[in-house]
Amino acid sequence: MLQFLVLFAVLGSGAVLSAQSSINGRLGAQVGVLESAWLTFTSGALLTFLLVFFFEPPHPMTLFTAPKWQLIGALFGVVYMLAMVFSIPRVGTAAATVAVITGQLLMSLLIDHFAWLGNAERPLDVSRLVAIALLFGALVLIYQSNRIQECSPQADPVEERT
Repeated sequence: MLQFLVLFAVLGSGAVLSAQSSINGRLGAQVGVLESAWLTFTSGALLTFLLVFFFEPPHPMTLFTAPKWQLIGALFGVVYMLAMVFSIPRVGTAAATVAVITGQLLMSLLIDHFAWLGNAERPLDVSRLVAIALLFGALVLIYQSNRIQECSPQADPVEERT
């Protein structure tokens, strides 16, 4: 039952992440990619600081004593945010999101298979390979759909909404 609740929470987080990416993409197209990312990280830092200050229990390790390679995850978050804010106005929310999910799945399969980063080994099998092939197929279909729509005579969707 707990695993079901965790998966449901992650599914909801994915839905919120797509909405956030779309909102940030629109904001980035209007005020700039870096400004949009700055707003996201500043408000996130403030909220996180308050949560840590009031609710985080003590841990045996701190950010200053944690292995330095583990701190690089924060930089990856910045790369992700900038890539999404830049790409969504250009390729759309669906294409950007499926590309991100495809990249996440591919890397997570490699991490599981080779037990990288201290994770348990979960070897590649046929079902995992089919899953990545299906996601690549979804990415191709969404990309092709975008290309077809770009060729049809319509107003620029970014200009139309502003």
